Amino acid sequence: MSSSYLSEGRPPGAGYLSGLRLAGRAATRVWLFVVLFLVWWFWSAGSKSLYFPPLSSILKSLWTQWVTGPARAELSSSLEHLLVGYVIAGVLGIGIGALLWSLRYLREATSPYLYFLYVLPAPVLVPAALTLFGIGFTMKVVLIAFAALWPTLLNTLDGMRGVDQVKLDTARVLGVSPVGTVFRVVLPAAAPQIVAGLRNSLQVAIILMVVSEWEASTDGIGYYIVNAQQSFDYVGMWSGIIVLAIIGTVANVLFVAAENRVLHWHYGARAVEGARR
Repeated sequence: MSSSYLSEGRPPGAGYLSGLRLAGRAATRVWLFVVLFLVWWFWSAGSKSLYFPPLSSILKSLWTQWVTGPARAELSSSLEHLLVGYVIAGVLGIGIGALLWSLRYLREATSPYLYFLYVLPAPVLVPAALTLFGIGFTMKVVLIAFAALWPTLLNTLDGMRGVDQVKLDTARVLGVSPVGTVFRVVLPAAAPQIVAGLRNSLQVAIILMVVSEWEASTDGIGYYIVNAQQSFDYVGMWSGIIVLAIIGTVANVLFVAAENRVLHWHYGARAVEGARR
């Protein structure tokens, strides 16, 4: 066995130590969740309170309602709203940001209005969205897309503004077209900041997914939670809140995995630069 380790360039026990490090990282990330889970479990055990049911009842409701029960339809509806609204916001945010960077006069003419719309709280637009689009899919998607648009758009614009002028001059000298410069020079250089904007937009989209389902809605997780609260079904209400937390956690994990894959060259360059220092 030792010869195989030596042939691979690894000392004996390296795999064991690597496993210990991974286990230590995992424990560092989940310890607080485990502690809170245990506190909630024992604190609520045997509780007769209508407003604070036992965690065991909530977990049972998670399975019977959201995994095998009728609430799966609410989950599917919310995820559809979230996905469509977030994709629209991402595409428009990057596209409009690139367009405004390319057209300086248009950027200067629209800048005050962009920041005005950015600071406008999206939840206050729910009545207007209901009036314009009615109850249904379109209203929810429009609200999610509108709210999630701004972090991506503004981060895209700021990231493009920060591109090294030497790179732009080099592309111009080499005869690269303006469109080619955007796709081959500017967008890759601004990618880290664009991805940061997309991550912020994801959190905003999840929030607006719920808010858009609170008022005058007939489906979705937000509708389920409000309906359960108004019906004094507090077990169902808590189970819906936990489902939202799970959605946010899974979405964030998937985004980080995609980010690490897309920006691996950026993190590698930073690591090399840090090592030189």
